[in-house]
Amino acid sequence: MLYLARHGETAWSLTGQHTGLTDLPLTERGERNARQLGERLAGLTFAKVFTSPLQRATRTCELAGVAAAAEADRDLVEWDYGKYEGLRTAEIHASRPEWQLFRDGCPGGESPDQVSARADRVVSRVRAIKGDVLIFSSGHFLRVLAARWLGLEPAAGRFFLLSTASLSALGYEKTLSQPVIRLWDDTRHVSD
Repeated sequence: MLYLARHGETAWSLTGQHTGLTDLPLTERGERNARQLGERLAGLTFAKVFTSPLQRATRTCELAGVAAAAEADRDLVEWDYGKYEGLRTAEIHASRPEWQLFRDGCPGGESPDQVSARADRVVSRVRAIKGDVLIFSSGHFLRVLAARWLGLEPAAGRFFLLSTASLSALGYEKTLSQPVIRLWDDTRHVSD
């Protein structure tokens, strides 16, 4: 199984601003929900734990109680939004009404194919590990990762919404050639 943990709430995730490489801290609620994510993970064991090096992911990993086992992986950073960093989708649509992140990417940032290449590297590394793996990262990257796990185009990431501090799990029906979603966007551990 590959468990996906989205980082806890930040000021920009709360306001809907695109947060790629801007290294924001968690809000107070984000920290509380990260601790609750740790309670949700209790009893699970992981052969490997990986985290984006950005503080919103590393702090979530720390508060969830698994930082001692975690390795930072640059491939797990959020989508580089380039000129759209810090903007809300409505602000982008004011000048580009037809824009879709998962189809168009971002000027001065990453294309869907570039994010997909990072996700493919992560999938290859994870599939070589014996045992369950836990990853801490950000919403749009994890959505592309799920699409690539399933063998779908990166644009299919648009179908997989993720809440902050959520837990998801990818696995297989029987063999590596039959990837599936086992759990998606579980937030029952999160309080308001």
